[in-house]
Amino acid sequence: MWQQVIDTLQDEFSDLPDAAQWTRLLLRLGLAVLLGALIGYEREQRESAAGLRTHMLVALGTALFVLVPQQAGLSPADLSRVIQGVIAGVGFLGAGAVIKRAQSGEVQGLTTAAGIWATAAIGVAVGLGREATAIASTLIVVVILGLVLRLEKRAEAGRLRAAEPPPGN
Repeated sequence: MWQQVIDTLQDEFSDLPDAAQWTRLLLRLGLAVLLGALIGYEREQRESAAGLRTHMLVALGTALFVLVPQQAGLSPADLSRVIQGVIAGVGFLGAGAVIKRAQSGEVQGLTTAAGIWATAAIGVAVGLGREATAIASTLIVVVILGLVLRLEKRAEAGRLRAAEPPPGN
């Protein structure tokens, strides 16, 4: 009986049969978490609704949603359907971050939603084993979120200065 229990346990944990598979899994999931953390840290600094933990979990989850079907031997067409479902689900998650103010009509949270969406895409890239693409994309996202924000603030300050009446009036 005990041998049957041991055999069953070994069979249940056979999805990673060797060190190469363990290494691949840990590398991809770890990289997804790290890249999600880079984006999440930037958002955390800006006090965004979705910060460090959210972006880490989105990247990890999307990588996992891609890795598991690959391990199960799904065809590329089936994997494509999984990715489509993940994208739709993440879109729903991002939609929860978008708020339209009734009085002013101002829309808030679009950058947060777009960041979650981009983080999910990076998680998919990592899950597919496209680590270099994921790293490059993460760097681009961080630049967009940080550098472009500074440019927007500069442009806004210029518009405010232009709208001020000249001194002495």
